Amino acid sequence: MADVPWGEDKPCYIVAELGINHGGSLETAKKLIDAAVDAGANAVKFQKRTVDVVYTAEELARPRESPFGETNGDLKRGLEFGFDDYPEINEYCYQKKITWFASPWDCESVKFLEFFDVPFYKVASACVTDMELLKAIDETGKPTIVSTGMSSNIEIEKACECALAHVNLAILVCTATYPSALKDLRLERIREMKYRYPECVVGWSHHAVSPWPALCAAVMGAKIIECHLTLDRAMWGSDQAASLEPAAFKKLVQEIRDFEIARGDGAIGMIESERPVMEKLRRFK
Repeated sequence: MADVPWGEDKPCYIVAELGINHGGSLETAKKLIDAAVDAGANAVKFQKRTVDVVYTAEELARPRESPFGETNGDLKRGLEFGFDDYPEINEYCYQKKITWFASPWDCESVKFLEFFDVPFYKVASACVTDMELLKAIDETGKPTIVSTGMSSNIEIEKACECALAHVNLAILVCTATYPSALKDLRLERIREMKYRYPECVVGWSHHAVSPWPALCAAVMGAKIIECHLTLDRAMWGSDQAASLEPAAFKKLVQEIRDFEIARGDGAIGMIESERPVMEKLRRFK
């Protein structure tokens, strides 16, 4: 069994989801990586699509204005990094000493990412029912994280049992709205998932406008926290509004680490730092 950087006995693994917030710009992607490193994130994550496989010709031809052109295809191709870009991303993350990985949306993208020997994979909520993709990921033998937004319990079970049978499987509780309303977060699902899938590490994929629900998720036992990161929520792009800016992301990481210190071991009894106070104030010993 390959070692994984997350687990019940390990600190919370914090992922900066860069997704498509780079807007197709390597310069912006590097700035996002810098922000993730500065915040203390453990990893950054991208999305990888083979555009002509994931989308039909009709979908790509659909009119859609964007900085890249007049069609949906112009947009999708403009946002997609390829073989000319990922070697630079790979080298930059290596220099910055931060792990990178991605969510492949098709089997060709799995092959693409295997070329760079990514350490693990992420299954996006939209791909939970794509059995062909899940099997392709499973065949790599790499640890895998599955987001469960927009998925029924039956769909989650099928993904876990049929396509992702290896031991190193993590499940992220997720609400697939961007951004998510507080009433739709349903944080209690974290405890329910831990009960239903005791063999899996359970985490949280964050799409709320405030960082505090992600901190609550860590307190409730989530051992992986994934949050979208943006340089500016006012930037162009569909995911920017569901992302945290660098200062908020950094504050979240620090608060999670502070909680891990403050949590302690649960032992009952006086601690040594209390002893001088006890000697001074307690009348009956």
